[in-house]
Amino acid sequence: MSWRTLEVLKERNAGLYLGGVTVSAFGDTAMSLAAGIWVKTLTGSDGLAALVGFCLWLPTFAGPLIGTVADRVRRRPLLVAVNLALAVVMTAPIAVHSAADVWLLFAVLTLVGTGMVLTDAAQTALVAAAVPEELRGDFNGMVYTAIESTKLLAPLAGAGLFTAFGGPAVAVLDAVSFVLAALAFRFIRVREARPAARDKRAWTAETAEGARYLWRHPLLRPLVLTGATAMVLSSLSSTATFAMLDGGLHQSPAYAGVLTPVQGLGSVVCGLAAGALMRRMSERAFSAVGLSLFALGVLARATPWLPVVLGGSLAIGLGLPCALIAAMTAVQRETPGELLGRVAATANTLMFAPTGLALLIGTAMVTGLDYRVQLLAAGILGLTWAAVLLLGRAARPTGRDGARPAPAGAREPDTAGSSTTP
Repeated sequence: MSWRTLEVLKERNAGLYLGGVTVSAFGDTAMSLAAGIWVKTLTGSDGLAALVGFCLWLPTFAGPLIGTVADRVRRRPLLVAVNLALAVVMTAPIAVHSAADVWLLFAVLTLVGTGMVLTDAAQTALVAAAVPEELRGDFNGMVYTAIESTKLLAPLAGAGLFTAFGGPAVAVLDAVSFVLAALAFRFIRVREARPAARDKRAWTAETAEGARYLWRHPLLRPLVLTGATAMVLSSLSSTATFAMLDGGLHQSPAYAGVLTPVQGLGSVVCGLAAGALMRRMSERAFSAVGLSLFALGVLARATPWLPVVLGGSLAIGLGLPCALIAAMTAVQRETPGELLGRVAATANTLMFAPTGLALLIGTAMVTGLDYRVQLLAAGILGLTWAAVLLLGRAARPTGRDGARPAPAGAREPDTAGSSTTP
């Protein structure tokens, strides 16, 4: 198995991109936790504190529409501009001092969530131009690993900074992270095609073009739906964690602090090995195997034996990222450049938007049923979907020259007028 981690790190563009994404994710994760504490401290309301996560998540539903912006301009300048704009926006919470000011924090977080949807689409499109195709699987795995790693340290940093200096200090930290991300993207050297001249079509028509391309694509559609399935089942099973600790393992809620790092370790290993594994199997097989491993891990957590539950947590961490990494790598390779922002944003919406609904369903289930019911349901559904994916049609037909024809409705990317930007 060939590991290309060092090759990715030596690639200038990949290193800058990875740094920009990591520092931005660190600031956002710290702020998302601190904002909840901040709102709870000012208002005393658990509901308003929970609304913080909703504000960041809500713009995901508009992903296909927001992603259209990423196809109208060059992606690198867009990323620089959006990150600088978010840095300015993030200074507004400095003015939050009382419960009457909380609305400003919600407005800022909604804008940040919108910016995150746009930058996710532009970043995915930029990778296709900035990182060699043979390194993208390894690179996407490393990006996932880096982002997940920030979730282990950033919440502690956010909570500690809030305790010591208050909410405005965490807002400033997040603003600085956006500036650093903008600098990283500024120094990426990439050859981007000038956006093609657009006919006078409605914005919704352009949005539909990206969604239609994804839905009609026989390789991308099942991979993205598998990513969505993995995220929904993950949300469904995660809501049973505290019931499992109490009723199944007879441990305190604090023991979740042991399970989370074990799962995180699995995610780190998966991210580092993803590229090498995808060179030995198709993305479809990689996604199916990963979902199967995740499902087995969920089923293991339905047992009353601590070592098995810990092994299940590791398996969940190893398997869950596979579907997401496979889907994004395929989107970058299979989508024409002029559609990539819209298709990437649509894929992200399909994979991540339903998780909120799954959390609500999981919460209702764990309230009224034995926690093992939802773990068994999530595990069995995961294994069933993996089997369907693995046994389904593996790939679309290729043309006489070996190239894969684009589905109807897709345009060939316009490479005329390309320029190299430092």
